[in-house]
Amino acid sequence: MAVRIHFSVEDLARTYVAERPDPLWEVLLSLHVLQSRHGAATFTRWRQRTLSRLDGPARGLLALAPPRGYSPDFLTPDASARGLEEGLQSLAATSRARLRVDLGRFARAHQTPLWIRELTGRNLPRIADAVRDYYTAAIEPYETQLRSHVEADRSVRSRALQGGGVQRLLSTLNPELRWQSPVLELRTASADRELHLGGRGLRLIPSFFCWRSPIMLRDQELPPVLVYPIERSLGWDSGAGRVTEGVTQGRDRWISAQGRPRVMDRESWVASHGPVASSWAAVRPSGSGRSGSHGTTTT
Repeated sequence: MAVRIHFSVEDLARTYVAERPDPLWEVLLSLHVLQSRHGAATFTRWRQRTLSRLDGPARGLLALAPPRGYSPDFLTPDASARGLEEGLQSLAATSRARLRVDLGRFARAHQTPLWIRELTGRNLPRIADAVRDYYTAAIEPYETQLRSHVEADRSVRSRALQGGGVQRLLSTLNPELRWQSPVLELRTASADRELHLGGRGLRLIPSFFCWRSPIMLRDQELPPVLVYPIERSLGWDSGAGRVTEGVTQGRDRWISAQGRPRVMDRESWVASHGPVASSWAAVRPSGSGRSGSHGTTTT
């Protein structure tokens, strides 16, 4: 199965590699990584530090971004290419139609907590605030490392572009991609569809937290993007992630309670910190007295 992306000559001319990490894509994909066991050698220390920092609404985002299956497109608006704050403003202003479509897809793909099923546009500014809090805890301490890795990847892509044009760039982007002019094929486990760019081009987004396979938006009417994983150096987070005294103390208490640092899986983390949805009272719609169970579907 595959997503087949159809290019015209105009699309090839409008295809480019983003200059910097996209903050809201890094938020979404890091939420996926946080809930999986992928990349233990690369992400173990980051997971430990980040899990120890999350509380309140920022923790509730885990339910909205399960590690497998569909995550709502509105979490990664195109405006995020211009920076975190513009992305958050766009997220908070998501249209009712967009929200309805995305949450409908989400409900069909996952067992969905009640607060997500009852989500309305009035709650989106609070979700944007939760995303900002999550970014501060999970991404901001490592911004320098993310930028340097993306710059290194852009140098590789620049050489491919100079050596063989956009077609060479597309054919060397990732092992899960196959270029057969004029179609770029992305192998997937569950999706089988055609995407005609129709002159819009394609924004290629290098991502630090994207794991192994490229990812795309589900809705074909949105501005087309292809997010792809970049190479990461071991020890990338050494000496990073030092935040406020309160957060550091919280991390130290967590490590002390565990006896030694280790990778905490999703079930163990929930058992020790409480259900994800229980900390989401500040965001879920008023009148929601409980949350349904949350699960993921394998794709």
